[in-house]
Amino acid sequence: MSNLLKINTTFSRGVTIPSLIFIISICILSAVYPNVTEDLLNTIKEFIFVNLNWVYVWSVTIFVIFLVYLMFSKYGNIKLGKNDSKPEYSFFSWVSMLFAAGMGIGLMYFSVAEPMQHYSNEIFSGSHYVNRAKSAQLYTFFHWGIHAWAIYGIVGLSLAYFSYRYKLPLSLRSCLYPLLKNKINGRWGNAIDVFALCSTFFGITTTLGFGVVQINSGLQILNIVPDNSFTYQVIIVSILVTLSIISAVTGVDKGVKLLSNINIVSVVVLLLFVLALGPTVYLIGSFTEGLGSYINNFFNLTFGTHVYEEETLPWFYNWTILYWAWWISWSPYVGLFIAKISKGRTIREFIAAVLILPTMFNFIWMSVFGNSAIWFDLHIANGALSTLADNPDALMFRFLEYLPLTRVISFLVIAIIIIFFVTSADSGIFVMNGIATRNASVSPKWQTAAWGILLAVMALFLLNAGGLTALQSMTLVTALPFSVIVLLFIVSLVKALTIDRNYYERDFSVSTVPWSGKFWKERLKNIVSFNDRNSIDHFIETTVKTAFLELQGEFAGNGIEAKINSSENPKRIEIEIQYDRVNNFVYGVKNQPRMVSDYLLNEDNLPDFGENRTYYPRSYFGDAREGYDIRLFTKNELISDVIKHYERFMEIISEERNEMFISSNANRRMK
Repeated sequence: MSNLLKINTTFSRGVTIPSLIFIISICILSAVYPNVTEDLLNTIKEFIFVNLNWVYVWSVTIFVIFLVYLMFSKYGNIKLGKNDSKPEYSFFSWVSMLFAAGMGIGLMYFSVAEPMQHYSNEIFSGSHYVNRAKSAQLYTFFHWGIHAWAIYGIVGLSLAYFSYRYKLPLSLRSCLYPLLKNKINGRWGNAIDVFALCSTFFGITTTLGFGVVQINSGLQILNIVPDNSFTYQVIIVSILVTLSIISAVTGVDKGVKLLSNINIVSVVVLLLFVLALGPTVYLIGSFTEGLGSYINNFFNLTFGTHVYEEETLPWFYNWTILYWAWWISWSPYVGLFIAKISKGRTIREFIAAVLILPTMFNFIWMSVFGNSAIWFDLHIANGALSTLADNPDALMFRFLEYLPLTRVISFLVIAIIIIFFVTSADSGIFVMNGIATRNASVSPKWQTAAWGILLAVMALFLLNAGGLTALQSMTLVTALPFSVIVLLFIVSLVKALTIDRNYYERDFSVSTVPWSGKFWKERLKNIVSFNDRNSIDHFIETTVKTAFLELQGEFAGNGIEAKINSSENPKRIEIEIQYDRVNNFVYGVKNQPRMVSDYLLNEDNLPDFGENRTYYPRSYFGDAREGYDIRLFTKNELISDVIKHYERFMEIISEERNEMFISSNANRRMK
């Protein structure tokens, strides 16, 4: 009986229990006392937005500037992982997944609604319709552009760097390692992860609730369901969450990647349809002009606080500041997911892809849908779409009525919303389970399913009781402290990247002795010859092994235990000195193939060789620095080379500033 009562779980109690208590308490409070809770949280939110909006403005500005600096700096070539790491996903799959997780349903929900709301807003209504249309596009670009993705990018980069470069857990606590050191494993670390888990849950729950309402509204307009009742919302949530759980259980490599790839293709098809059958010339021209306007006004928008335009301040609080708070509140979830799929990318590649590609797609998408709606409203609908600006649930589907094949395209839109819904939910479930288990490599499937069920129950509970708005306000309030935490991530990154760069740029001691001319004939013969696999295997088995054995004996004479590891296919051998608290010292040599240019095959002034592949003994090191060809080394010169690397290693580990870099990496083992 005791065995039956044991539950197989990988949950971290210090993270999971406080998170569940807080999540359930807030959800019950929002559902039982929706008006009181909403009023209280709105009061707090209004105070923050009015008096502390500058915190959001400066934080987001710093995020953008810092990422752009990193992209063009000397740190851009640093990989998110070992120096020899390779990306786990193709570029298309990678971009598809980060895009689907980062924006998701919001693109469908706001692509028509936001431009129309700006276009019909009172603060713009006094101006000519052309100026209103331009302002609508400009501010939509601003809210969905580089600034939003910079927030996601800074969190994702910090997580990926400290996880894959420093071998720390894929957890927000790891991003503060340079500042907190081993304290990240205690209460401070648990508090950060609890915050991330609750923020992720609240964000996905509110998106889930509002997404279900939009799907239900679309089905009602298409006469598939008779009304927008709670009964149909329960059915929709049950189906979608079930799909999300199935996708999450299958893992990122299967479910999430497949759905993201399908979704990006479907979105592009829908985009091209509206572009081709809408006011095409107008859309292309307005996109071009809108992009130029965004670039020209970039700094004014970035630093703008509307302090001299008091009549626009309420709009500024309810749009720009709300968006910055919303993106920040979502950044733990999106950042964790982006980091999860970005191992092996360089910092420059990561930033360029995260900042530029989704931003450009968002601009094109918002231009096509938003400007089409404005054009239809002005030339065909006689203002009918403007009157629906405050009803975003139905606005997208009413907009589609002015295009051919309305019913077919409406079904496609619903399908895309559903897939966006599932990709957001399944990646969210995956991320929440990772936070709750402190990134356990394998977890029981019931845990993944449990998060999905909890999401569905709480979303329906709040939807029925009218508590979703209160929960949304709670999410926005939590963005303020997290913006400060993300600023600390930047401090940690600067400190870590400086040490990282200095570590790999550290040169050898001046005591390094260059070649003498004693063996010049043998060296010349090796330089002009091409070696086959067997000859290099022989070199490794004789010269290299003999050198390592002599070194092993000398180390032992000085009280240091050195191991010699070897393997076949390809041939390799290494000398390793193991440590408990710092990285192991490793110097190895492996048989490395290299292709030879076809031009040299027929060169008369070189020795003949039979194939266009040659081999050479390449050195490698425990910290994945770049190795080199050692075939011209004698035994004693190879011993000298190992010693100079060991001297460099001892100098680095003896310096206090390198402590966090050398003690956090997992010790390397030969594969």
